[in-house]
Amino acid sequence: MKIKKIGIIGAGNMGSGIAQKIAQEGFDVILVDINNKFIQKGLDNIKRTLLKAVERKIFSGEQIKQILNHIKGSTSIVEVKDTDIVIEAVFEDIKIKRDLFKNLDEICNEKTILASNTSSFSITDLASSVKRKNQFIGLHFFYHPAMNRLLEIIPGRYTNQVTLDISNIFSHMIGKTAIHVKDSPGFAVNRFFVPWLNEATRIFEEDLANIPTIDDIAKKIFKVPMGPFELMNVTGPTIAYHSCLGLGDKLGEFYLPSNCLKNQIDKGELWNLNGEIDESNLVVVEERLLGTVFMVSNALLQENITSIEDIDRGAKVGLRWSIGPFEMMNKYGIERSYEIVEKFLRKYPKINIPSVLKQQYEKKVNWSFNFVDLIIKDDIAKIIINRPEAMNAINEKVIQQIDKQFTKANNDPKVKGIVFEGAGKAFIAGADIQYFIKKIKENKIQDICRFTRNGHNVLNKIDNSEKIIITKLDGLALGGGAEIALSADTIIATDKGCIGFPETGIGIYPGLGGTQRITHYIGKELAKYLIFTGEILDAKTAKSIGLIEYVVPPDEIDDKIFELINSGKIIKKSMKGEIILPDNFQKIKNYFSDNNVQNILSGRGDLNELGQKISKTISYKAPLAIEISNKIIDEGSQVNLSEGLEIELSHLEEIFSTEDALEGLNSVIMRKRPVFKGK
Repeated sequence: MKIKKIGIIGAGNMGSGIAQKIAQEGFDVILVDINNKFIQKGLDNIKRTLLKAVERKIFSGEQIKQILNHIKGSTSIVEVKDTDIVIEAVFEDIKIKRDLFKNLDEICNEKTILASNTSSFSITDLASSVKRKNQFIGLHFFYHPAMNRLLEIIPGRYTNQVTLDISNIFSHMIGKTAIHVKDSPGFAVNRFFVPWLNEATRIFEEDLANIPTIDDIAKKIFKVPMGPFELMNVTGPTIAYHSCLGLGDKLGEFYLPSNCLKNQIDKGELWNLNGEIDESNLVVVEERLLGTVFMVSNALLQENITSIEDIDRGAKVGLRWSIGPFEMMNKYGIERSYEIVEKFLRKYPKINIPSVLKQQYEKKVNWSFNFVDLIIKDDIAKIIINRPEAMNAINEKVIQQIDKQFTKANNDPKVKGIVFEGAGKAFIAGADIQYFIKKIKENKIQDICRFTRNGHNVLNKIDNSEKIIITKLDGLALGGGAEIALSADTIIATDKGCIGFPETGIGIYPGLGGTQRITHYIGKELAKYLIFTGEILDAKTAKSIGLIEYVVPPDEIDDKIFELINSGKIIKKSMKGEIILPDNFQKIKNYFSDNNVQNILSGRGDLNELGQKISKTISYKAPLAIEISNKIIDEGSQVNLSEGLEIELSHLEEIFSTEDALEGLNSVIMRKRPVFKGK
């Protein structure tokens, strides 16, 4: 099914925010509410948010017009009859929702998927209102939906695989980071977040610390901009209260709201955030907040609601915590984490320590995370780099897991083709910069060399596989991500796909095969241009110079991949002949010929406006990185790919030993322009 048109029922803060996000991604949206007053208020909310985006230079005035043109307000529910997906975002009242879905079931075309944005009610229960139970699903957005990237996808008991697949595609198309959660009270994020808020009120109720102290300790431990009380003031304490009631009704006494929270609701007041910070009970407050999160997160895992990766992803993406619950347990150590939960549960004797935590404690090992998924279906293996909270950045662990999953798929005789793709909005946005900085500061550059050589070995396995290997490019492929993409036989992209090599701008060069594979695929002149300037190419431009083979619409890419693998008729990089370049790239190619490249590097010679612009761009890059890249590309162009890759590897220690490398890498973390000294 092609996804073109979406219905949103409810024009409140959530409904209007969802409509805005979907319209921003180019979909037509029908926003429905019971009267024009609510519709207009929702549209005004959207306009106000978009105008702020213009002030921050995220959108232009023309883009705002285009977004608003995608949204149509209506008081007639019949308007959504021909939509592909209808998302309900009305008040949290079970009867209202059931009646609404019963009505939608009668009105909508048989293909339409019905989805609820509920944060309180069972998806299976809501699905009981309709005949199309297999086309019913939970899509739980987080506030503000136009800015918060998290989406909980919750299939009910009757949801079929097609509905789940379409929901996953839709999530990706609107730029969301999806986590998959079983239909259960609180789903994943609210299950541990709401008790965290509630426990903060109990700490205050027991006079262990005042509100500003609890907020301050929470901000430091969880590295968040707002503590629990300030957060409740922003969203309204009533939301926390009703969330506690809902969870307590289904899960038991521990989840019920504290007397303190109930009294605050009765008073109808916000929390008083004033007062002096007193850390005399810091450890007690720390252990209570951590104990809540650790216990509930392990309960989620034990009940098989979702994975440790998605629990952490929910905390980091949805709540903007800098570290997830399981990463936090690893930070404290599994023994200390177990002790915190054990001590915490002395206050709640009716709750047992989750067995998964107990087993981990007995093994005395920290939690391990899986960032690369393998799915084999219809004789096609999908290898998904699933670290969207970090833009799928690669590190030692990710490379190891890519190797493991690729080997498994490659050795499976039933698998005809292997597809690499990234979860979220990026394919792979490069390497983990912190790893390089840490190794340089520890004077362990040889570790970087070993890591990179191991990466070469993995990419060579991909390159040399007898199976059809495809990169699905539906987002950013930068640096190491671009190099992994190029190790496939062919790249198939959507218009969201883009590719670039920004390394010389941060003091290094593409060391995971980039200098050589680009050279062998599109020639050394354009390889130099891309590496020296760091220009990021959109998919169509990359296709025009032979770096990408196919560009298709987002909702057709999976069908195209299936067709190519099963027909065996793909355009392979290694088999392509000379390509006719667009005029501007032919000019660029001439600038980077052996006769002219020194002029473009120095800014001297007969340079027209284009040449001067390119030369100026290169002048901001690290001069040693440019010099070494130039040498590597020249030498690699004279030998076969295997020998060229060895040349590339041989200069790693040299480049990472430079002051410019540390300056450039640090500039990414510090978000400042690097100052290169050429040493």
